[in-house]
Amino acid sequence: MGLTEILSEHKGKGKQIMLLSVNELKKKYKGAALGPLWAVIKPTFTLFILWFAFAVGLRGSGDVLFMGEKYRRFVFMLTGYVPWFFISEMIVGGSRSIRNNKQFVTKLSFPVSNIMTFTSMASLYVHIMLCVIMYIVLICMGYAPSIYNLQFFYYCAAMYLFFLVLSWATAPLSAFSKDFENLINSIITGLFWLSGVFWSTYDLESPLLRKIMYLNPINYFVNGYRKSFLTDTFIFDSNYTTETCVFFGEFVLLIFVGSHFYKKFRKILPDVL
Repeated sequence: MGLTEILSEHKGKGKQIMLLSVNELKKKYKGAALGPLWAVIKPTFTLFILWFAFAVGLRGSGDVLFMGEKYRRFVFMLTGYVPWFFISEMIVGGSRSIRNNKQFVTKLSFPVSNIMTFTSMASLYVHIMLCVIMYIVLICMGYAPSIYNLQFFYYCAAMYLFFLVLSWATAPLSAFSKDFENLINSIITGLFWLSGVFWSTYDLESPLLRKIMYLNPINYFVNGYRKSFLTDTFIFDSNYTTETCVFFGEFVLLIFVGSHFYKKFRKILPDVL
């Protein structure tokens, strides 16, 4: 099975993956005076713009209803944008990972699945730093701390694993076809607006549409972050059992699909690149 092959390629490679993930951050911002700090500065600046626009410039824009409670629009958007930035980085960066690190495939005897892992881990470092900034802001605004904040570790880990597994399929396909990579870049904007980053998927009028939105795993993570930092809702709350079951079903299916694509294309990647 492809999954067995991927797990065997990771055996005993933990330290190497950690070092390569740090190097990936350095390489991405090579030549910049501030180096990897730009990975945090860019999204932090965007968060500042959001704060200024909605907390200062558009004070009359109103609150947002989420799970029966009203929240300040900036807070609602903050807890949606932080996971979204990580998700978009994981989707786009994961799909480009093999092509951007093709020297590991063509010139070295290197376990290819590790490329997706250390690339994704580099994005995880940035995400954790952004979450620290977000948490400080929420504390200052009176939304934390709470015991439910600990659920962040579950949602963060699940989000990382889900989109890492997704890259097992997208990275080899992007290595084979530049058009596939361009397709991913094109649908990212659509995913942003179809996911509950700036609006609440729980408050759609149509019950059918609310159920359909469960099929979008991005909603699961965005809503999960809001449950962790804004509400007192447990991960496995009985009111959201369907959403959780759909996510785990999709995750298991993605593991089989991703590992299948990886095993299918792994051996011919050097020739293609």
